[in-house]
Amino acid sequence: MKAIVITTGGGPEVLQLQQVEDPELKDDEVLIKVEATALNRADTLQRKGSYPPPKGASPYPGLECSGTIQAVGKNVLGWRVGDQVCALLSGGGYAEKVAVPAGQVLPIPLGVSLKEAAGLPEVACTVWSTVFMMSRLSARETFLVHGGSSGIGTFAIQIAKSKGATVFATAGNEEKLAFCKSLGADLCINYKTEDFVACVKEETGGKGVDVILDCIGAAYLQRNLDSLNFDGRLCIIGLQGGAVTEIKLNTLFPKRLTVQGAALRPRNPENKAMVVNEVEKNVWPEIVAGKVKPIIYKSFPLSEAGEAHKLMESNEHIGKILLVP
Repeated sequence: MKAIVITTGGGPEVLQLQQVEDPELKDDEVLIKVEATALNRADTLQRKGSYPPPKGASPYPGLECSGTIQAVGKNVLGWRVGDQVCALLSGGGYAEKVAVPAGQVLPIPLGVSLKEAAGLPEVACTVWSTVFMMSRLSARETFLVHGGSSGIGTFAIQIAKSKGATVFATAGNEEKLAFCKSLGADLCINYKTEDFVACVKEETGGKGVDVILDCIGAAYLQRNLDSLNFDGRLCIIGLQGGAVTEIKLNTLFPKRLTVQGAALRPRNPENKAMVVNEVEKNVWPEIVAGKVKPIIYKSFPLSEAGEAHKLMESNEHIGKILLVP
């Protein structure tokens, strides 16, 4: 098969389409002929050499895909050759075929095309596991998502609104803010020109928000804590603004704040299967009902993975970027 190989750590130009061996199918896996895969920020870190794949995972990038099942391992129940699916991967999506544990496979939701479904598994599993399973966001609570126009952000806005939360989002220009608004965000904050802490406090009558989903890390940590309500929960899923900082610990005590961190890729297959099961139960019905939809910005041929990475790193996109073999 053909796959994108990271020839050496570096810029987008190190991504090369090459002929490689087909994946080996284990007894508990299915083999998927890939219709499309979607980019994630982790792919760019892997390309640079700073986020190696977990032990035993494919060396090729790509943390999600959609496609058609070509083969099933002998211990697999519930999936058949010919089924159209999407899947959460530990790697290997930037290829014509990928093997994945059967517990990480999802049906294509009614009303979503096979190609577009490639943009669902990673955002759905990340947002549901962090905002809802860990941080327990509930109806009538207030939720702030940073990077509201990203793949994660556009999904988080929609699912939080569908579950009855009030949603605030930050983004960096008027086009992105308007898009967040169109998805249902109640308050859109330009992080380049506005102080999000002040905006949050003003909008909530000084209380703050109940849950924050943050991809920035160090640069926002203290300001995130200052933005939380009593019993507020902060979940950090990215470190785009650095990994090391100081905070005032006495911010945590009076408001009983919780700070959490989470990553999807390092989880074991059993944990991923549990998250995927919860997503199918709780998120898929919202997609079928038309309350949540995949937001696809642009598709590239697999051979142009480098161009797709350049677009992601320019931060000009809204939603997800796809690669099609």
